[in-house]
Amino acid sequence: MPTLDTTKIPAPDLTKRPPRSPRSRLGGYMLLPRMLDKGRAQIAGTSGEYHYNCPLDQHLVNFIGFDPDALREQLVVGKGDGEILEWLNANAAHKRTAWEIEQWSEFQGRRGPDSDAETLAFFAKMVGALTKTREDIRTWADLLELDDYMSFGGKA
Repeated sequence: MPTLDTTKIPAPDLTKRPPRSPRSRLGGYMLLPRMLDKGRAQIAGTSGEYHYNCPLDQHLVNFIGFDPDALREQLVVGKGDGEILEWLNANAAHKRTAWEIEQWSEFQGRRGPDSDAETLAFFAKMVGALTKTREDIRTWADLLELDDYMSFGGKA
């Protein structure tokens, strides 16, 4: 398995801190910085409980239209965030305009478990496992940020 060229970009140690927030953006794309953190950490063997190319990442993969394994290869050679963004823009199956990226990212930030009873129950269970008092956890991004916070010693 190839290793990350850490002389170019250091891999985050996700056993010591969480990846960037799902709300962080790169090139306007929400979720992208988090996916890059998880990919670099996976390559370096420091991903802990975090998973590269998880179902959340798949929203980004499908919107842009790229191969996550090909992206991983770009991370292996040590490309920085800006270089990765250039690569994605050049290799995207779906060339998105700035307004499409903005609308998609805004939607992702507001997206909650509003699909079916099973998803709603899963979301409620996840929130309940983290806190019994917070009433402001309404979106997947809220849940991920709370989980990241609690996983590294925070108190709800």
